[in-house]
Order: sequence, then structure tokens, then C-alpha cells
Amino acid sequence: MSEECDVLLRDGGIAHVRPLAPGDLAALRELVDRTSERSAYLRFFTGGRATAHAHMDRITGQDREGLVLMATVHDRAAAVAEYTPTADPGVAEMAILIDDAAQGLGLGTLLLEHLAMRAAADGIRQLTGEVLAENHAMLALLHDLGLPVDLRFDGALVHLRIDLKPGGRLVESVAARDHEAERASLTRVLTPTSIAVVGAGRDPSGTGHKVLRNLIDGGFPGPVHPVNPKATQVAGIQAYPDVRAVPGPVDLAVVAVPAHAVLGVARDCAAAGVKGLVVLTAGFAENGGRDAERKLVAICRSAGMRMVGPNCLGVVNTSARMNASFLPQAMTEGHIAVLSQSGAVGAALLERLPISSFVSVGNKADVSGNDLLEYWEDDEATRVVALYLESFGNPRKFARIAARVGRRKPVLLVKSGRSGAGDRAVRSHTAAAATPDVAVDALVRAAGVIRLDSVRDMLDIARLLAAQPLPAGRRVAIVGNSGGPEAMTADACESNGLIVPELTPSSRFAARVSPSAALGNPVDLTADASAEQIGLAVEEFLREPDVDSILVVYTPPFGSGLEATEKAIAEATRTAAKPVVACVMGQDGVIDDRIPVYAFPEQAVHALARAAAYAEWLRTPVERTEPTGREGDRRAMEIVRSELAARPDGGWLDPATTERLLRCYDVSIAESIDVDDPQGAAEAAAALGLPVVLKATGPVHKSDVGGVRTGLTTPAAVRQAYLDMKAAVGTTMTGAIVQRMVPEGVEIIVGGVNYPAFGPLVMVGMGGVTADLLADRAFRVPPLTVDTAAEMIADLRCSPLLYGYRGRPKADVGALAGQITRVGRLLDALPEVAELDLNPVIVTPGGAIAVDARVRLAPCGPSPSPYTRQLR
Repeated sequence: MSEECDVLLRDGGIAHVRPLAPGDLAALRELVDRTSERSAYLRFFTGGRATAHAHMDRITGQDREGLVLMATVHDRAAAVAEYTPTADPGVAEMAILIDDAAQGLGLGTLLLEHLAMRAAADGIRQLTGEVLAENHAMLALLHDLGLPVDLRFDGALVHLRIDLKPGGRLVESVAARDHEAERASLTRVLTPTSIAVVGAGRDPSGTGHKVLRNLIDGGFPGPVHPVNPKATQVAGIQAYPDVRAVPGPVDLAVVAVPAHAVLGVARDCAAAGVKGLVVLTAGFAENGGRDAERKLVAICRSAGMRMVGPNCLGVVNTSARMNASFLPQAMTEGHIAVLSQSGAVGAALLERLPISSFVSVGNKADVSGNDLLEYWEDDEATRVVALYLESFGNPRKFARIAARVGRRKPVLLVKSGRSGAGDRAVRSHTAAAATPDVAVDALVRAAGVIRLDSVRDMLDIARLLAAQPLPAGRRVAIVGNSGGPEAMTADACESNGLIVPELTPSSRFAARVSPSAALGNPVDLTADASAEQIGLAVEEFLREPDVDSILVVYTPPFGSGLEATEKAIAEATRTAAKPVVACVMGQDGVIDDRIPVYAFPEQAVHALARAAAYAEWLRTPVERTEPTGREGDRRAMEIVRSELAARPDGGWLDPATTERLLRCYDVSIAESIDVDDPQGAAEAAAALGLPVVLKATGPVHKSDVGGVRTGLTTPAAVRQAYLDMKAAVGTTMTGAIVQRMVPEGVEIIVGGVNYPAFGPLVMVGMGGVTADLLADRAFRVPPLTVDTAAEMIADLRCSPLLYGYRGRPKADVGALAGQITRVGRLLDALPEVAELDLNPVIVTPGGAIAVDARVRLAPCGPSPSPYTRQLR
């Protein structure tokens, strides 16, 4: 958690939260002076402002204990929240004071969220306090907080106790409050009632003039104000020298001035009370101007303005008749919301898609994809969200939001950068396999996001999902007038996991088509088929219970011709409850503004397959995972802190520490003893019970250098094996472990990696020496349920080995799933675990036990918490 951060308020405004400093006394005294007698009484009970002033003197003093957080709005103190330790080291007293003018904005809840999480991080288990029974606002705040709160009424007083046990209810409460605030903040940007275009010149080729012209020509219903100090009129509209001179309020300012002038314009907008900025100007972080970009964000945050850009094309909202961009084309109103981090990609999408709104985020200095997902979730005009991203700001938050939004409307993603070489410094099997792009795939898969390889795919699938119902299954009826393209379509269906079932049309339908037609599916009506017959076929198979979607393949100009055939398809599908798409060979388009048309069969099939997969994801139940905060977490964190204190740069843990860490999470690992000489190895073998395995410590891949000896049945054999191994491995051998032999079973690798940008990733795959050779792996983002772990196992090509392949005994898959979920819990709780390998885990009918384990620690900054709200 950051020491200080910006946070969104319920009305979309912005507050700044930070620890109190001694120099804040004057600001606190002003806060007290602004506080009403009623508020002072509810906070301090008796004594009025005199008590309040004395308290502020005390909490800004040098001997203050605990923590005090202050929130500022428009650079003025608006609230303070504090906790003070008690005689019980796990309990602290808390209190909050909020400026009367800031009440009702959710500021008290925000401060209490942050205070609670900071207290928990400091080892506090409970916050206590007293509230007057008549303080209904505070009691409501406690009720809605999301943490377990015990209230004991004692006459006029209420004694409160908050248990600092974050869990699912707190996450849901925080997410709901964040959603409300995000939507309010972006409403100011996407549905403004008045707009100023700063830098609107008289030259029609200028960026500002183009924006102004688009707003006028698009019919924006509110006032539009050109701002230009060198003109009295632009495009026939009165111009003003700066934003402060504009009469009346300005919700949104579109900034199209040279980079060196942007900061001054932003300050003018802040002084004028503008609610949002769209900065089109380039020349900031993308071109070395990071300091200027940071200053621009700081100006916006202190004034409560949200900002899109800089270095962007602008924003569009067709339902609000607002085209605040400098793109040349008119926008087609529709139901697809588009975000693009690339201007060129955004322009290409807008040329071809009917949109509800469009945001070109540019450098994403403030408004990001996460913010826009929150807005589009409730936007009635939006049915599909399409994202083109080059980077993630907070990937795990993206996954949480996208998973929630995806339950209401599909989220499509094209993410560039698939070919990155990854981190070449990592050395474990898991880390070598888990490239950043694999992390993106796992992240979005868990969230139900439809990840696509190209903008072409996004166009195809967005058009289908925006206009057609989702298929109930994967069964497709192929109807058309040309056998070759229909055969290609059937092949594409099979390749994409769709089913082309054999069908038996009704005799009534068969009598109305050519006797030479093939009706089994694909339904080839022959080149002479009329438009009427194609329409009849569509109607026939829409009624068929064994068909989930219809794909019409038409090759013009045969039959009745393109126009008549499209009209027949439109009439046949007027009340269709199943998706219908068409392939008109060589042509892209749409029929009746409802039915997407694709130039080639593969396009249509791919779009249908992704729609079917999304529909299947919607039918899966929402997963619930265990909350963090177990006793094992605390013991594990102590181990990690101790190791990093000794080795600040991190490194691989020794086998004994690795085992202690894994046992904090009940990971099953074979019993072993560390040894450092041949005699110690022989004695350890006798203590464990023979037969045993001897493994070298030091090398990463021990078996590659002769560092593993199995089936040692006597102490003498163990002693000799140690000597031979030392000679073979050489100086990289720092010792060895002796381990009891585990029964033969299926060798599986279970591992994990923590990427600073993406967070943890869990892997399961074929284990042993074949782990890298076969590359049979599945990845997911923790925390994981047992069902998700079982799904990962089933995804492996080697999974039949676990289920009794060719007479082998069935392995305990449930035990393996348990190992995977426990590894997920460890990685989720300990971001300092950079790499983890259990290779192999031996899975037998009696269980799943790791016989080799490696863990690498690395220092890391605090991960963004789902329990506290803050802007990037």
C-alpha cells in the first residue's frame, strides 16, 4: 500500500490520502474551525471546538502513537482518521472527523478502509471506539464497511469493535464503492453538458479546429466554446482568450495546444472548475517528457479532474452526440464500446464498427482500461467492450473488473507484444515456461475475456456479439448454395471445436427444394437455389432442436442474386432466438443491421466458436476462494522476512528452509535430511529407513549433471554414492539431501512464478526430466479453487496417465489438485516468492507428494491491494 495516494470520491471527485505530518497543524485547525458544533459534538462528545483544537495539537506532536491519515480535497484538509494503540498490542482505538462540506461523498468510508488495512499490516487485529447512538451516519458507515463489526449499545453510547479480517465481503464492498465512484468520475468525461476546445484555431487543417468542427457537425446538444487568445470567433462561434473567461460551467476541456503550453492550460481549467480534460497534445512520456506528464497528472488530481491522454485522438459518445476527436470520418452509432491505446488501430476500428463510445487513451497517464470497464459495465448503449492495449497498469485489478463486467457483456482484447523473449534471468522450469504473454493468457482466461490475435478478429467477433444472441451450444447448421465453400466451412467448424451434426429435414421442406440438394448438413441447395429456398432452409433449422446456430454460405451471383438472397435471410431471421451469421464469398458487411456477413468461411466460423466459448464461460459458476490471513501465512511471512534480511537481493532457499516454507501451506513433500559429507549421508539414510534417494544441492537441474542417485538400499551404498556424486558434480555441489524413496507413480511438475507486472502464476505440467522437452503445461492465476485445479489437470495432454491409461492404476487426482491450490495460496500470499518448482510431484493411487522442491525469493514492492481503493 502506498504511503500516499489519490482516491475517487462517490461523486467522481478526487481526494488525496497521506499520513499526517507535524506541519499539518494549521490545516487541521482550519478544519476544526470549519466544522459545525453538531459535527464537533458527534466526534468529541463534549468540549466543542476547544476539545477539538487540543486534540489536533496532540496528534501533530512528536510523541504521537499509532497512525493518523489526512485526506485533502482541492489541496484543503477535508478529513482525518486515526488509530491509537491500547494496552493490548493487538487492539487500537479509532476515530474519524470529516469536514461538513465533504460529508456524503464516501470520504469517511475511504479513510476507514485505508486505516483498517494499515492497522492490519502493523499487526493490529481489532479497532475499537465509541460512537453516539444518534450518529446515524457513522453507524451506517460501519454497517456497510465490509468488515465484521460488533456494536454494543449502552444508553447514548455505542461501543464498536471491528475485526480486521479482510475477506470476500470486504472485497465486494470495496469493489462496489469503487465502481460507483469510477462511473461518476467518467460520466463527467463521456457525457458532458458543455465543452471547451482549447486551441481551436481558424485553420481547418488544425487539430483544435477539427475537434470543434466534429462537435458542431455531430450535433452536440450543449454549448461548445472555442478557446483561442488570438481570435474572437472560430467557425462562427464566439471564442474566449482562456477557459476562465468562458461564461457558465465547463464540464470537459479538449486541449489541442503545443506541449509547452499544456500545463498552463491545465491550471486554467483547474481554476475554472472544469471536471475533465482530454489532452490531444503529444510530447509527454512517449517522447521523454515524463516529468511534464507527472506534473500534468498532479494538477488534474489536485483539482479533481479526470484526464484522458495525453497524446490521444480524443473521445466519442454517439448516444450523447459527442465527437470530441479530430478523426475525419463520421461515427456510426451502435453498441460496441472501443478503447484503443494506439491511434492508428483506433481509427481503423471506428471506420468499420458501429460504436456506442470510443476512447483513445494515448499515454494512459490517468484514465485507463480499468476505469473505462467500470463505466461501460452499466452503460445501456454498450453491449460489447473491445480493447486494444499495449500495456496493463494494474493487471490483477483488470482481471477482477473484467470478470465482473464479462458476466453482463463480452469483453474483447487484442494485446500487442506477444513475441517478447521474457525474463532471461530466470532458471527454473516454471519460470522458463511462464513468459509474460502466457501470464496475460492466464489472466484473461480466468476473467472470461475473449483474447484475440488480431484487429481483424476483433472486428469479426464484435459485430456478431453486438447484434446476435449467444449460442446455446456448439452445434452448427451450414446452409448454402455451393458445395465447395460449405465443405470448407464444415472443416473450419471441426478445427475450431464446433459440431456439424447430421440432420434430417422435414419432408415438407425437402419437397420445396431441388431433388439434387444435399440435406444432411452441410445443406447444399445447389447453385440454382432461389432466395426463397435459402430463406426456407434457415427457418427450417432455426426450428431444429439439435441446432444452436445457423451459418449461411452464399456464393453470388447464383440463384436469385445477392440483394434478394439477403432480403430472404433477413425475413427468415426476424424473430430468431439463435445466432445466424452469413458468409457471402468475397464480401464483408451486414444484413438488415443485424446479421454479420463475412468474406470467407473461416472468419464466420472463428467468430461463432468464440461466441460459443464465451457462452460456456457464462454458464460456469462464479468461483469462491479461501480468504487470506491464515496462520500459515504469518509463519511463512516471518520466514521470507528473515531470509531477505540476511540476503537483501534474494536467491534460492536451502532445502530445509524450502521445506519449512512449503509446510506452512500444507504442501506434501517427501521427508528428507540435509547432509554435508558421506558419513552424514549414511547416518541419515539409516534414520529415515531404506531404500533412499541421494540428491545434490547446488545445481539447478541436478539430474543433468549426475546429481541424483535412487534406490540406495544400504548405508554403504549411500556413502559411496555421495563420494561418486561429489566427484561428478564438482564445486557446484554444496551438500546433499537424503530422502525416503516414494512409490512409483506419474511424474508431474507443479510450480509458480511471480511477475512484478502481472503478479503470480501457477503452472502444472508433465514433470521429471521431460518437463521442458514435452512442454505439456497449463497455467492459471491464483487463488485457485479445487475445481480450477482439476480443470488445469484435465487440460494436459498427459492427463490420461492419471486416469488409468492402458490399465495403469488410477492416480489420486484430488490430492494433486490439492497440491496445486496450496501452491496457489502460497504464491498469492507471498509476492516475494519469485519462482517455485515442485518437480517432480509423484502422483500415486495413495496421494501426491513432491520429491524435489526449489524456491527463489526476490525483493519486491507492495502489491496493489483489492481491499483499498486508490488511483494509479
